[in-house]
Amino acid sequence: MSSITRFAPSPNGLLHVGHALSAIIAHDTAQLNGGRFLLRIEDIDLERRRPEFVAAIFEDLRWLGLAWEEPVLVQSEHFNEYLAAADKLIGMGLLYPCFATRSEIAAAADPETADPDGAPRYPGLWKGASAEQIGERMAAGDTPALRLNMDAALDVLRAKLGDKPLTFTEIGEDGTAQTIAAEPHRWGDAIIVRKDVPASYHLSVVVDDARQGVTHVTRGRDLFAATDLQRLLQELLDLPEPLYSHHRVICWADGRKLSKSNQDMGLRALRDEGATPADIRKVIGLA
Repeated sequence: MSSITRFAPSPNGLLHVGHALSAIIAHDTAQLNGGRFLLRIEDIDLERRRPEFVAAIFEDLRWLGLAWEEPVLVQSEHFNEYLAAADKLIGMGLLYPCFATRSEIAAAADPETADPDGAPRYPGLWKGASAEQIGERMAAGDTPALRLNMDAALDVLRAKLGDKPLTFTEIGEDGTAQTIAAEPHRWGDAIIVRKDVPASYHLSVVVDDARQGVTHVTRGRDLFAATDLQRLLQELLDLPEPLYSHHRVICWADGRKLSKSNQDMGLRALRDEGATPADIRKVIGLA
């Protein structure tokens, strides 16, 4: 079966060789079996997105020799679709408003627990808040985030799947498939709609993968744990389940992951120094 893959960068910095690895793997996976390679601009972070970085993404990917289908999906143009998905979850009684700040959460959270990203696991400060409490904050002009009631969501999941566990299929570098048990509870009551924009990464990515018909999600190993929560959202929203492949993450010798903010091994800088696309493939181990 031909695959539909995607590369989905955020335009908040210039691409580096780690992004090249993700883009080339997604592109080559589609090319190998006559599939389709899509490009998606994940720009829901309105404060950090920059038009010049979008242009640079196109320039760098073309320089690498990659071609993608048009039109390119730009997330900031599709907030209504994310809100519709959130409304479905609200209608199921699975989202609740939260006005807590990061400092309030950090102060109240159990220091021995954290979510898979290493952030304090939400301690339920606004879970079960009264309509009066919520109304007072809304009247004061405060905007809440919307969090997933994980306990209630898992109840819905059990009612839907019965004794069948929530899983996803991971395709290894050798092409073999492995069934992985998803553990969404590790995320606690995760944010599904942010305070500043009507979406979150986890919500927007599952909506977009379904809308674009993505069959094979290829991305870095640093997003492996995110699959747990995203598989839960797919089941709750009745969205299709893609296959997953989480590739190695390129790091410095001391273990630090490459960073946009430090422009580590930036593609533009390497190109300016005379590197070729073939050189980039050698650097990332895909020669």
